[in-house]
Amino acid sequence: VQLVESGGGLVQPGDSLRLSCTASGRTIYRDTIGWFRQAPGKEREFVAANRGSTGRTYYGDSVRGRFTITRDNAQNTVYLQMNSLKPEDTAIYYCALGINLIQSSIGQAGQYSYWGQGTQVTVSS
Repeated sequence: VQLVESGGGLVQPGDSLRLSCTASGRTIYRDTIGWFRQAPGKEREFVAANRGSTGRTYYGDSVRGRFTITRDNAQNTVYLQMNSLKPEDTAIYYCALGINLIQSSIGQAGQYSYWGQGTQVTVSS
């Protein structure tokens, strides 16, 4: 299984970006796809997840109301729409695939089986 993220870049505060995570080697429609981020010197932080088996979405407190996770199963791709970006959103963003995750574990990075290489998002004026 391979996950490839794209869409990162350098933007100004208040701008928007859409990240993509495309999977190959496995059909993801029943899997949980999560987005995590890691800033320099900080621990990996849960951002958002979409649970394929139920369609439910989950968000970290710092992004709720600004970020939206969606999926296109036909394209085996999950998107993270990021609006109203702030400098503190600057980080490497990773997507991850979890298999048969229970709801209580969706925010835990260690529960995910496969990871992408990450894409850099920098928010700066």
